[in-house]
Amino acid sequence: MAETSHSATPTRRPTPQDVNDREVVIRVRGLEVGFGTKTIMKDLDLDVYRGEILGFVGASGTGKSVLTRAILGLVPKRTGTIEVFGEDLDALSPQSRKAIEQRWGVLFQQGALFSSLTVKQNVQVPMREYLSISERLLDELAMLKIEMVGLKPDAADKFPSDLSGGMIKRASLARALALDPEIVFLDEPTSGLDPIGAGEFDDLISTLQQTLGLTVFMVTHDLDSLHSVCDRIAALAEGKIIASGPIDTMLASNHPWLRAYFHGKRARAALA
Repeated sequence: MAETSHSATPTRRPTPQDVNDREVVIRVRGLEVGFGTKTIMKDLDLDVYRGEILGFVGASGTGKSVLTRAILGLVPKRTGTIEVFGEDLDALSPQSRKAIEQRWGVLFQQGALFSSLTVKQNVQVPMREYLSISERLLDELAMLKIEMVGLKPDAADKFPSDLSGGMIKRASLARALALDPEIVFLDEPTSGLDPIGAGEFDDLISTLQQTLGLTVFMVTHDLDSLHSVCDRIAALAEGKIIASGPIDTMLASNHPWLRAYFHGKRARAALA
């Protein structure tokens, strides 16, 4: 398996000591989530460290997006604890919970833009919900976010139906950044993009993470993204985190699913 071409991948990978010294901004312990009689995950533990890009991988249907939604409070959990910024989300008052929610942003799978709103109006949705500012300032801030993600100013007045797949992703990212969050959740951000568009989006995420000091929780199946922008990877299988660490840890694992994922035909093509 050819791996030499990836020796030039980002040098930002944290060492084990770096990880041990870093602040945990998301801590999940003993999490169980299910629907009806089906259990999706059980006894799941996960830490996400401040300032890292964590790639979260797993086979289709194993619960990657479900975990994201459980952390966000969009999917109920059966048992376990979820702490964000050191706060147990179950113990927070509605007001305190709202304050925590202002510190994260979300790019949902397929963008999830409101079809009846323009790009600018979509970006302004969280601003209108949480901020009390003038229309002029709303417009200025929205245009700043639109520019930040690499969209041209004329994209602001377009509707989602007028956008390409890559533009939808960028517009959705602009909305996720609307409140200057500390954590950004990305659910399959490069899904549906061609290789060039996916690479450009990866570069954008990396640049924004470094510029803004973001913590990024990225659900992805994109091997190129895992190699090029992720500081650390957590793998989900059998309802639990089966491995976590930099890409080298994934490549060295003997777990059958990890070997199939990182050493399969598509993996060889990605690493060639």
